[in-house]
Amino acid sequence: MGLAILFGVFALALAAGVPVSFALGLAAVAGFWWEGLPLAVAFMQMTSGMNVFSLLAIPFFIFAGEIMLHGGIASRLITLASSAVGGVKGGLGIVNVFASMLFGGISGSAVADTSALGSILIPAMRQKGYDTDYAVNVTVTSSIAGIMIPPSHNMILYSLAAGGGVSVSALFMAGVAPGVMMCVCLAVAAYLIGAKRGYRGDPFPGFRALARAAAVAFPGLFTAIIILGGVLGGIFTVTESAAMGAGWAVLCTALIYRELTWEGFVTAVAQSVRTTSVVLLLVGTASGFAYLLALHRVPEELATAMLAISDNPIVLLLLINLALLVLGCIMDMAALILICTPIFLPVATQIGVDPVQFGMVVMMNLGLGLTTPPVGAVLFVGCAIARVKIESVMRTIWPFYGAILVALALTTYWSPLSLTLPRLTLGYGT
Repeated sequence: MGLAILFGVFALALAAGVPVSFALGLAAVAGFWWEGLPLAVAFMQMTSGMNVFSLLAIPFFIFAGEIMLHGGIASRLITLASSAVGGVKGGLGIVNVFASMLFGGISGSAVADTSALGSILIPAMRQKGYDTDYAVNVTVTSSIAGIMIPPSHNMILYSLAAGGGVSVSALFMAGVAPGVMMCVCLAVAAYLIGAKRGYRGDPFPGFRALARAAAVAFPGLFTAIIILGGVLGGIFTVTESAAMGAGWAVLCTALIYRELTWEGFVTAVAQSVRTTSVVLLLVGTASGFAYLLALHRVPEELATAMLAISDNPIVLLLLINLALLVLGCIMDMAALILICTPIFLPVATQIGVDPVQFGMVVMMNLGLGLTTPPVGAVLFVGCAIARVKIESVMRTIWPFYGAILVALALTTYWSPLSLTLPRLTLGYGT
């Protein structure tokens, strides 16, 4: 009965339009009350969930992404991508994917990726004769690179949800190859569709122009070098590297590019505070919710039930993927990471899946959910920028979903894709 109360209150709150974080909190309080536990324990669980040092990296990563959004880094990355790959058929579609891969490796946010690059590339693609639906499809699906390619604050949430025993540094390195693979699959889809529709590429500007674009974009890309190099070199912790990266982003956009205005800085700070508040509130309420799940032994019971269905790892991973894909369509990504990780990770580890590899499976699954209705935040942002209805975009987005699913299958069933880089750079698992 306690589980029925917990999930019933949560479902009713969501149906009533209550934000996910408050729905989780209400469900947790109702669950504690039903079990006869002091409500003070509920609030202690929520505050202890937020009182984790490694979570300090999240506001720094969010702030760095907002500064880049308002400081001119996106336009320079687009110029670099256009100089490199803009000459093939459907060139601007491939440029979009390549730029998302570069920007995602700095901002760590799919929504920031779509906002920054989409506001520039979608109008540019329209002017070049590209259909609006194609421009939006490429923009929103390639933005998932911001979740996969480090730094990604969602990976910090996964580490927390996994009990803190999964290295954030290993997760960062594990996301590189799957993220690049996903972008390659999307680039192939963009090329094939672009060639079919007759989109022409721009002439190759020459290696001198490419080198110049790379030199101009390098100060912005150096943010990622600071973050990853500091962690891999043992110079900084993840939190310290996030702070250093945010500091460099401010210096780069204000003093080198000189495009960060005071108004842009204030907007970036305000948006960062707002986003951080939402994330940390979600972490706290989800911690109370997860405590009750553990109290009722939900992870253990689910693992037993799934293993009773089949002990074949291929079948079980397929079931987990399907569950995550469906849930990703109807709930916020951060909430799902915090709720689903303690439930599905024990099943995955029992069938021999490494926790770091499983983290990449979770990231890609739930990242795809950001591009699907009814709650796909990235899809909504892309359609708002293009001023187009979601229905018209959904008619032609399926090849891009297919490309992501190919990358997801490789990530799920081929462990070296995720684990080779952590092992080579960090000695993970040795």
